[in-house]
Amino acid sequence: MILTRASDRSKPISLDPIKPRRVSDQVFEQLREHIARGRIKPGERLMPERELAASMRVSRTTVREALNKMVVMGILEQKQGQGTFVRTLDQTAPDSFTGILGSEEATLIDLLDVRLGLECNAARFAALRATTVDLHILERHLEEMATAINTDSNGADADVAFHMAIAEASHNPLQVHLMRQFYDFMSLGIERNRSLFYEGGDRIGTVQHQHERMVAGIRQRDPEAAVKAVQAHIDNIRERLEAAAAAE
Repeated sequence: MILTRASDRSKPISLDPIKPRRVSDQVFEQLREHIARGRIKPGERLMPERELAASMRVSRTTVREALNKMVVMGILEQKQGQGTFVRTLDQTAPDSFTGILGSEEATLIDLLDVRLGLECNAARFAALRATTVDLHILERHLEEMATAINTDSNGADADVAFHMAIAEASHNPLQVHLMRQFYDFMSLGIERNRSLFYEGGDRIGTVQHQHERMVAGIRQRDPEAAVKAVQAHIDNIRERLEAAAAAE
């Protein structure tokens, strides 16, 4: 659809058709934002379906559909006879990726190889599917990382949350599940990476700028720009790690 008549414009302005949003998607996004903002904490039990439905003025079927989606994505878990809980990330599990890194079977460079594939894919689809809520969450994590830089704190928690938020903005439950399974390994790597960049003075500012470029690509609905921003970010980290290894 073109907004103006040919005689009234120098360049055409295209408008995309408005697609109706399913009610269950709106329930999903509202609950996810409460979890992302820490209003509902890991390990906490959600209110029963009937109470959620009454509070949101939707049907129990709609609530159940949203909850099931969050279970598949690994955000929630349902315990028989107990209710629905926000999942906690168990870093002591026997199959934990952290154990692989700690035993030196894998390196931080190996971690980057895997992150490159996962996060480029997430960024591409986030640029196509991110909602207003997704963008708000990403921008909040950018602010948290900026605050960390200004206060000389590591900011790794906000950094990991930022990359997880991009995965969630892809709205692909398998993508989110893979990233959540990868969470503890990625958290360890990001904490180490940020420490190296802080040692390099203004290099941490470069990292922040690269994060901002990722969000810009997603906000502008430009998958290629979002992917290029992720690639530049991963390449930057790789160069820093290789330089640190060569200096040892």
